[in-house]
Amino acid sequence: MKTLKKRRRVQIIMLAAVALALSTALIGYAMRDGINFFRSPSQVIAEPPAPSEVFRIGGLVEEGSIVRGQGETVRFVVTDGGESVPVAFTGVLPDLFSENQGMVGTGSYVNGVFEATEILAKHDETYMPKEVMDALKEQGVYKGDEQS
Repeated sequence: MKTLKKRRRVQIIMLAAVALALSTALIGYAMRDGINFFRSPSQVIAEPPAPSEVFRIGGLVEEGSIVRGQGETVRFVVTDGGESVPVAFTGVLPDLFSENQGMVGTGSYVNGVFEATEILAKHDETYMPKEVMDALKEQGVYKGDEQS
């Protein structure tokens, strides 16, 4: 009788372990495209990511760098004060997108150009994404109020 109980317990534990491993694998598979790591321009230049890697880049749009091309393609340069990365974006930019303002873009780094699929801009006078603010502070460029 005791060996039957032990065998059932072991079977239940094994089944639970397999179910846990399977659910962890399914969650990881579902989130593979949902996780985007943030990088500053200095990090992108120092360690260029693979062209297939999707990540977020943020910083300030360099003054005089916005060039509107044919159709909806817009080119500009994003900087953190230390390094600058050229960005190409095809689509409609947010209304608040402008030079010397904070931005965060999602996309991939291909042949020395960040090809953005999404651009986010600040939404009021004082807002800047935390990741962008931290990267700018590291470079000694951020001159906003030190309250955060």
